[in-house]
Amino acid sequence: MDSRIYGGANLLFFFIFVFTSVAIAEENRSAAGPQINSNSVLVALLDSHYTELSEMVEKALLLQTLEEAVTRHNITIFAPKNEALERDLDPEFKRFLLEPRNLKSLQNLLLFHMIPSRIEVGKWPVPVNGKPARHTSLCRDGNGERIQLQEKNGEKIVGIARVVKSDDIIRPDGIIHGIERLLVPKSVQQEFNARRSLSSTAAVIPEGAPEVDPRTHRLKKPAPAVPAGAQPVLPIFDALAPGPSIAPAPAPGPGGPHGHFDGESQVKDFIKTLLHYGGYNELADILVNLTSLASEMGRLVSEGYVLTVLAPNDEAMAKLTTDQLSEPGAPEQIVYYHLIPEYQTEESMYNAVRRFGKVKYDTLRLPHKVVAEEADGSVKFGQNEGSAYLFDPDIYTDGRISVQGIDGVLFPPEETTVAKSAPIATKIVSKPRRGKLMEVACSMLGVVGQASRFSGCK
Repeated sequence: MDSRIYGGANLLFFFIFVFTSVAIAEENRSAAGPQINSNSVLVALLDSHYTELSEMVEKALLLQTLEEAVTRHNITIFAPKNEALERDLDPEFKRFLLEPRNLKSLQNLLLFHMIPSRIEVGKWPVPVNGKPARHTSLCRDGNGERIQLQEKNGEKIVGIARVVKSDDIIRPDGIIHGIERLLVPKSVQQEFNARRSLSSTAAVIPEGAPEVDPRTHRLKKPAPAVPAGAQPVLPIFDALAPGPSIAPAPAPGPGGPHGHFDGESQVKDFIKTLLHYGGYNELADILVNLTSLASEMGRLVSEGYVLTVLAPNDEAMAKLTTDQLSEPGAPEQIVYYHLIPEYQTEESMYNAVRRFGKVKYDTLRLPHKVVAEEADGSVKFGQNEGSAYLFDPDIYTDGRISVQGIDGVLFPPEETTVAKSAPIATKIVSKPRRGKLMEVACSMLGVVGQASRFSGCK
């Protein structure tokens, strides 16, 4: 009897020991984290030719998060090519992402390129009711923003990026597609814009010393503040910086009470748009590198002025001769003639020339104006051989700056002064005039009949 009791107790202790060992093993395994093998898509990403993306994943401390995602389900990674993260990415935006305080933004940006499901090229989503398919990404802080997948003209499109390498890396737990550019979620873009606006307004605005009225010996009252969005007080020609013949344009300083618009960012955006649009690199180079016109345009827009840029394409700029660009201030004068101090779009200009025939627009090159007229269903600027057609309408329009592409470089008409012919001088022979005494003498001689003998009386 006692042996049976002791045998049952030993068996009970054995089962308790087994269950305890299993529980401890499970706890240790969960504490150690998920385990992935060498054939995982995550390992393939870190060892792939997408070196820029893999470095960002390591800097963002996302390895453990991705390991947990891979152990739960298959994932699809849209990997931007190295050029998109190295050369094409805005340096200011890249600096923002790599700052330690913006680690959350970098993580959201990278997780936005990953989908918790397996999507191969042969199983690419088809539109539903004419609308492109949308998939949820691994980014949980994107305010519900989804990645749009569609197909156009036989090309796979992810958001705004084109797939350049389909099924580039295939593994049992995931797949990697190569895309041409970086995908930026709206939440990260808003954080970047807010941080940039905050940094631009954090500077201390310098103020001049107070002025004293010499008559009353009291401080002069400051001028009343202009309400936000009001039109500038001075005309744009008075707000222009001195020309190159007088002095170089001043560097842009911090905004004052009139700086309700971020003109510097708007000019930077339209120059980037020109570069991405293609065919307008020469004009962008003149605005940024050869002259200080980009800074001057940004200052004007910050002060509330609007501009329309008639942008000659690269083919037109290549036709400029050395003589036309060698004189001091020649590039500035050429660009000034292509800047209209009005906000015009392709539609507004075409309606104007259709209604009024010829329209003259003021330019920043005083006192010259550029003539526009309707021709062949488009708008033609200039006259005779120096004319140019509206080639790429509405390249950039943001309400303050409008960029219209043209296929020629415009020059103001030469001021020809017709020299008036001077009147021919004619020699006038005047008859000698006799004096009063001679007239009286001749009249007395005529009475007596002797006037014919004197030559002075004839």
